[in-house]
Amino acid sequence: MPQPINDQILAAWRALSAGDNADGWRSIAISGGREGKLLAARLFPQNCEALLAGFDGVSLPALSLLPSGSGFRVERISTGNAGTWLALVRQPQGSVDMFARMAADLVSILSENLQVGEQLRMQLYLGRIRAWQHFMSSGGRTLGPEAELGLAGELHCLDMLIDAGIPVGKVVEAWLGPFDGLQDFALGHGAIEVKSTLAQSGFRAKILSLEQLDDSVRSPLFVCGCRFACGPTGQTLPERIVRLRERLSADSAAFALFDSALLRAEYTDSDAQHYTRALVPVEVRFLEVNEAFPRLLPGTVPDGVRAVRYEVELDSVRGRDISLAEVIEMIGLG
Repeated sequence: MPQPINDQILAAWRALSAGDNADGWRSIAISGGREGKLLAARLFPQNCEALLAGFDGVSLPALSLLPSGSGFRVERISTGNAGTWLALVRQPQGSVDMFARMAADLVSILSENLQVGEQLRMQLYLGRIRAWQHFMSSGGRTLGPEAELGLAGELHCLDMLIDAGIPVGKVVEAWLGPFDGLQDFALGHGAIEVKSTLAQSGFRAKILSLEQLDDSVRSPLFVCGCRFACGPTGQTLPERIVRLRERLSADSAAFALFDSALLRAEYTDSDAQHYTRALVPVEVRFLEVNEAFPRLLPGTVPDGVRAVRYEVELDSVRGRDISLAEVIEMIGLG
């Protein structure tokens, strides 16, 4: 039976800590990469654990743009072997257990995407490192009830977009909510902002900035209001994620990007037992954000106002509901 990758990495680091401690890199090849291009390593004299990954024929971002902090750093190194090599190195203040968990996850990303081009593979690798960077900087907390509900709404909208026939890769690439996008989805030339509630009556949507309902950048802009109820026929957040992973399994790049977005949203499988609410979608409405929609914009607030958070009662918004098919047509994907 193959050794679990986390155990394989930890065993390699233990083996490398003994013996010759001359300055420089010591490494052991591990499974998951292209031949000889994935190594568990230690850097001496600091004796820091590391993961070395090699890529052929790639163009690296500027060194200043490589992820760092939160217990690790990424740097370009020379190993004497062909290709471009990136070292993910644990910083002294970083937890060994958390770093090993991160390294195992990154090995999985590389091993699941052997068939894609090297440039995309490297981008997926760096994207996942940035997601870990964000997760670690947030303290690795579990999602609170409101954030859990919000993520469920975004995932339900993502599921609906796939059901509507939009390619899975395009839908996952459009999901910008976890990456601090102004709106949750940027599709075609338009955007969709998802709001969720458990209220049986009324729908108070929290608007987080003056720019969130500004359609001057992407138009048309829609609010997707997802009303949920708790019930035995519903899905927990982990169950919803498992179902979506099954739908994405044929596209390894979309699958990897989806998991990076989940991590950026501060969801991890190790915390799945905390999310026990079974949510049933009982109503989904799409509303176009236009001149008749109640909103505050940068150009409509008094001079000097720079930041605002407010609420909109969606049940009081005048105007007809728009079908998802119409939304897709209006954003140019029909």
